[in-house]
Amino acid sequence: MKKSYSSLSVAIEDLQKEGYTEDFNLVEEGIESKNLRKKWKAGELDVVKYYRFEGMTDPGDNTILYLIETKGGVKGLLVDAYGADQSVVSSAMIQKLRINHAK
Repeated sequence: MKKSYSSLSVAIEDLQKEGYTEDFNLVEEGIESKNLRKKWKAGELDVVKYYRFEGMTDPGDNTILYLIETKGGVKGLLVDAYGADQSVVSSAMIQKLRINHAK
């Protein structure tokens, strides 16, 4: 796992090789894996690390790649193109995904 990556696609490829193979999607109470047909609430997962990618032409066009591990040991990636949307995602999940710059 590198400190930074040149692009989102390079990061995904490298991190999948390191075992972060599941493709997670945000849902109201947490995340889901369509492949595994399973959902996890915010309290059932940890954000291990995140990477931010900003658009070259539009600074507002950013993407955050989250490395997530569930309490059951499932490791995967969550790509969030615009940051957590409060109208769709629970407050517990927003807190889980909040980026703490003090770390």
